[in-house]
Amino acid sequence: MSLFKRLNLTHAPGIDWEMTPDYTFGTFESWGGRERVRSKEERIYYFFIDGWEDPPKLCLMERGIKHARVVAEILAPEEMVRQCVSEQGKVAFFERTHPINAELKEWLIANVIESEDDSLVVPLETAKEPEDLTTGLPGRDDAVEAAARVWLPEGFKEMSEEDVAAAITQYNFTDQERNPGGAFPHTFIDNGDGLTISDRVTGLMWQRSGTDIMSYRSLKREVERLNKERFAGFDDWRIPSLEEAMSLLESDKLANDQYLHRCFSGNQPFIFVDAPRKKGGYWFVDFKQGRAFWASGTIPGGFGRLCRTDEAIR
Repeated sequence: MSLFKRLNLTHAPGIDWEMTPDYTFGTFESWGGRERVRSKEERIYYFFIDGWEDPPKLCLMERGIKHARVVAEILAPEEMVRQCVSEQGKVAFFERTHPINAELKEWLIANVIESEDDSLVVPLETAKEPEDLTTGLPGRDDAVEAAARVWLPEGFKEMSEEDVAAAITQYNFTDQERNPGGAFPHTFIDNGDGLTISDRVTGLMWQRSGTDIMSYRSLKREVERLNKERFAGFDDWRIPSLEEAMSLLESDKLANDQYLHRCFSGNQPFIFVDAPRKKGGYWFVDFKQGRAFWASGTIPGGFGRLCRTDEAIR
């Protein structure tokens, strides 16, 4: 199959035509979603439409348990891709990943799967994180000129769409949908433990990385576990408020194709905040798209990046 040869995936099992973006979350975000998925190393491949940009793109996804990677763009006829998107009907803002239709499947089989011409397959390079994510950051003992201290709300709070918009305006957070010109200041410092970063502006200490994708309930249990084990030497870690998490958003994509400072890992592209949405759902901060959004807190759930008050820099 020229598709997999072009991508140097010589051991790929083939295309799973039954898989869809929605179905993957029930299959791969928990162990044993499909009986035949028995290994963390197992991979399946399926086509989907990435509708986050205009024009929408036809892509090939590599999927596994706790693993997702877009490996190629397929240069399908634009009108055919747009027609498939239009068949989805009205979708929420955060639902911009679509399954393919029968017409695209037939086109793919004829022009990509059974064709020896691989010119329609565009491999995508995997973004690699810098080996040292804290390069260039001052240390805790360094004299640093920081912006004025900003005290952000913390703790659990139910929020409506209007509440979120008001918070973004009040603190001038960057949000690519609601306030693309926003710019919240921060002064990050390297705590020297390889695990955490602190911000002298907000007085918060953050996990450099975070937790894997899980439900909100599971994340609460994970917080309890990390506090019991005294992660990085502390037992007061918490899920950030929406305002605290929004303070991390950058106005431009800096690394890992995310609106996030290079000192943070790119393995948590969107994180839970401690704010359920009024009328149902949970709020998230999305570093990939650079905005706040809401969705279910169960499947697919979200990632976690915990914070705590850094008393030493308050």
